[in-house]
Amino acid sequence: MTKPDLGVTIGSMAMKNPVMIASGIFGYGDEFAGLADYGELGALVLKTITREPRQGNPPAHRTVETPAGMVNAIGLENVGLDAFLRDKLPAALAHGTNVVASIAGDTPEGFAECARSLDGTDVAAIEINISCPNVKKGGMAFGVDAEASAEVTAAVRAATKKPIIPKLTPNVTDIASVAQACERAGADAISLTNTFSAMVIDVEGRRPLLAAGTGGLSGPAIRPAAVYRVHQVAQAVEVPVVGMGGIWNANDALEFIIAGASAVAVGTALYADPAAGNRIVAGIREYLQRHGIRQVSDLVGSIQL
Repeated sequence: MTKPDLGVTIGSMAMKNPVMIASGIFGYGDEFAGLADYGELGALVLKTITREPRQGNPPAHRTVETPAGMVNAIGLENVGLDAFLRDKLPAALAHGTNVVASIAGDTPEGFAECARSLDGTDVAAIEINISCPNVKKGGMAFGVDAEASAEVTAAVRAATKKPIIPKLTPNVTDIASVAQACERAGADAISLTNTFSAMVIDVEGRRPLLAAGTGGLSGPAIRPAAVYRVHQVAQAVEVPVVGMGGIWNANDALEFIIAGASAVAVGTALYADPAAGNRIVAGIREYLQRHGIRQVSDLVGSIQL
């Protein structure tokens, strides 16, 4: 058969394939320069930024390795919007593919200020981080409540014409209702999941290993739970869904796509293999060829129940 079509569209953002880099792991794109051809991927989602710089949580310790995953509590450390626009965005755009800016704030207007400043830039879309479990203000405080999630989404929608993608937390009882609220407020797509709230304890010292006490669990350990939530949301909304959570190889990515995700994002796997995203693109292409599927969109939500 002819070469399968891997193209995906999220709002007005046209992607060459459905594989994205998840926010946080990749930094601003310069830290991974030269380790792989990231221009081959569909989009790069950069580290979340806020209007003003943040120092984040105490540095010892911010990450702990766990079986089949890791727990982190970075605390949204970032250079701030102005430094991002001046020093970081140009290098990220130089990778030669879509760049998605991820934003956060303590208030809906804080989110909107960031979005407004990004509206005239070359970022292809804006991720709305309403799901970080590692900050005292904002983050998951918005994401656990459908009304608050919608309020933030609406504020960002009013501030930009770019595609906006709220990123949801799995730490809720009804994630579909949060997704629907964001869709009604103007979201072009829904992204999920962020990390699962977690704690690791030093049993000798009888205290948390993370300086912040708790953090967010990522990696293969969360994948089945993340796939389930992606399936729930894909059944509940009309906009595209971006799935993530423990994707290590093409089969993992295909689980999310078959469950209903139009695109996927790779995160923790980059620590073990900086070229994981490229490997996953090749694996998806091989799967489509082997099964005689002409375009990846035909696979989205194809689960047989």
